[in-house]
Amino acid sequence: MPPHELLGCLNVSINSGKSVTHCECAPIPSAPADLELIAQLKSQLQYAELRIRVLEERLRLMRIEKYGAGGEKLSHAQLELFELAPVVSEMIEQSESEHAPAHRSTNKSAKHPGRQELPSNLPRVERILPCTPDQRVCKRCGKETVVIGYEESSQLDVEPAKYFVLVTKREKRACRSCEELGVVSAPLPPRIIEKCLASDRIVIDTVISKYCNHTPLHRQSMILERDLGLEISRATLDGWVLKVGELLIPMVAAMRRELISGSYIQADETTVDVQTREGREKNHQAYLWQYSRPGGSAVFDFRLGRGRDGPKRFLGQFEGILQTDGYAAYDQIGGANMVHAACWAHARRQFFEAVQLNPRDPVVPAMSLLELSP
Repeated sequence: MPPHELLGCLNVSINSGKSVTHCECAPIPSAPADLELIAQLKSQLQYAELRIRVLEERLRLMRIEKYGAGGEKLSHAQLELFELAPVVSEMIEQSESEHAPAHRSTNKSAKHPGRQELPSNLPRVERILPCTPDQRVCKRCGKETVVIGYEESSQLDVEPAKYFVLVTKREKRACRSCEELGVVSAPLPPRIIEKCLASDRIVIDTVISKYCNHTPLHRQSMILERDLGLEISRATLDGWVLKVGELLIPMVAAMRRELISGSYIQADETTVDVQTREGREKNHQAYLWQYSRPGGSAVFDFRLGRGRDGPKRFLGQFEGILQTDGYAAYDQIGGANMVHAACWAHARRQFFEAVQLNPRDPVVPAMSLLELSP
C-alpha cells in the first residue's frame, strides 16, 4: 500500500493474556475534494523539493565563483570555428598562452633564458665612470695606467616629465612707406581649444592619462598641484576632454559607417557609473554599447539606459551578421535581411556551470557531443 494512502493506526490490545495486533486502516479517500487535496499536496511537495535543489545549486555556484578556479579555456575544436578569421584565432591563441599557467621544468640541465634585452629602438645615452685615483696608478711600478676598454651594462632609465611655459611670439610687419596699410601678424596655428591656458600637448596628455592610463581627472588635478603648484580644477580638465570628444565625432561617424558597410558585427554592452547633476547619493548606472569586428574598428556608444533604442539607432538597416548574447534588446533591430547569430561562449557557459554543479548531469553527454568540454 502506498504510504500516502495509508491513513490508519496500529492498535495493540491485550485479550485473555494474549497479545493481539490489530491494523485498523481507514478507507482510501475517494471523495473528489480529498483527491484534489492530495494532488495539491503532492504538487506543493514536488515544487518545494525542486526549489530546494535550485537554491542549493545556486549557493554552490556562488561558492565556486568566489573560491573556485576562474577562467574557461577554449578547446581546439572551438578554435577551428575561427578558421575563416585568422586574426581572431591568433588573438585568442595569444590570449590563452598569456593566461596559461607556467609549468616549471623538472630538467635540471635546462639553461636560463638569460637577461632580457632592452628594445633596440630606444636611444642610448652613455655614462662613463672613471677609475678612482688609486686605481690609475700601477701597484707594482707606480706608473699611470692606460684605458684599455670598458665594461658595459645597460639599464632602462627615464626622464621625469618636464613642464615649461611655451611663449609664442608672432612676427608683426609693417611698411614704413605705406603706413596706411597697417600691420600684419603671423597667423596662429589651429589649436584644440582656442585661448586655452594649456597647450595641445597638455590637453592630449590629459586625455591619454584618463583613458589609456586610467588616471581620473581629479587625480590629475592633484598631481599638477603637487608637482607644479598649479591649481587646475577638475571641471576645467573635464572641459578639455569634452572638447576633444567633439573633435572626434566625425572620426567616430566614419568608423560606424565602416562597420555598417561590412558583413559582420559583434555587439555587447557593459555598465558604467555616471555622476549626474541632480546630486543623487548614488551614481547613475549608464551603459557603453560596444560594436566591433575582429581586426577592425571598435566603437563605444554611450547610453543612459539599456533599451532597444540604442542598438536600433546605431545599426540602422544593417544587413549582415550580428553576433550578440541572448539579451532581448538585440531582437527586432537591423535590416530585414540581417542574421542574428548567438554567442557560443555564453551558450557554453551554461553547460559549463551545469557540469560544475553536478558532474552526473545529463548535459555532460551533450557537451561531449558538441565538443564543449572544458
